[in-house]
Amino acid sequence: MAAEQALSSEKEHLFFSFILKGVEPIFKTWVREVFQEKPQTTQSVKEPDFWFDIDGLCEYHPDKPKKPTVYGWVHNRSVPCHRGQKKLRFLKSEIDLWLKQGRKRTYQETAIEADQYLAKKKW
Repeated sequence: MAAEQALSSEKEHLFFSFILKGVEPIFKTWVREVFQEKPQTTQSVKEPDFWFDIDGLCEYHPDKPKKPTVYGWVHNRSVPCHRGQKKLRFLKSEIDLWLKQGRKRTYQETAIEADQYLAKKKW
């Protein structure tokens, strides 16, 4: 009985080894395709950085603000800008980063941040 079980176990091992050897190249190819770094068109192609004047910023900004609004942002130092020869200049990459940072936190993110703050605070 023990000999039959050992023979059966060996046959199963050989069978699965045979199956796995056939599937292994297919699996490896699939894993390479899935995890292969594919170039992302938005990030791999680097756009040239350029400057906006205030009119260009008003046109580029998704909300299409008016000039007085932009002047208010500059006065409050909330928008990244450069000054030169009495003109305001805005770098596109800095504006894009500034726009991305404007995302509002979710309730859960705010609660986690509050918990972390309270954990650090010594009462």
